[in-house]
Amino acid sequence: MIKQDEQDMEEKAVQMDEKVIQTCKKGRSQEDKVGRIKYQTVLLKEVKVQNRQILDELRWLRHRLAVLGESDVDVPMLQKYAVKDQVDLEILQRVREAGDPGVFPKDVAASVNKLGAYGLEYYDVSRRIVRMNKRLHFETGEFLFEKRGHRWALTRFAFDVYGATEAEGAQGNSDVESIEEVEE
Repeated sequence: MIKQDEQDMEEKAVQMDEKVIQTCKKGRSQEDKVGRIKYQTVLLKEVKVQNRQILDELRWLRHRLAVLGESDVDVPMLQKYAVKDQVDLEILQRVREAGDPGVFPKDVAASVNKLGAYGLEYYDVSRRIVRMNKRLHFETGEFLFEKRGHRWALTRFAFDVYGATEAEGAQGNSDVESIEEVEE
């Protein structure tokens, strides 16, 4: 019985010590310890790493869907990945207008320079085309442009994407015309 009482007393003493330590110990947050701005930059870095991991997983999923043939790339998605500014968009339009045979970079530079004071040279056009290809290939695994001799032309993938939207637009117009005919 005496041993039991001694054990109870020791347990009560330990419990009392823990309570005293908890009440006496002032809890400071990590933000208070290292500083608010430094703590927020550490959190921001963690969020960026998680965001990068999520984007990598999404990219992996897009590549797998493309392999399965279930990929559905449309013009806004294509332009979101490949085109960074207005000059890239103008280059894309000029190469698209050239069609299947392609167009020389110097001709693209001349036609784009007529629209604005960009000051593009032929090597600037080629460099931008290569970068657009690189960005799109990184995201979807497909190329936007291909080289045909010294000319640049859109790939079959790009023609399919742009052709599908034009076909949908034509269907939409024919549907509107047929609706108007039915109403009359």
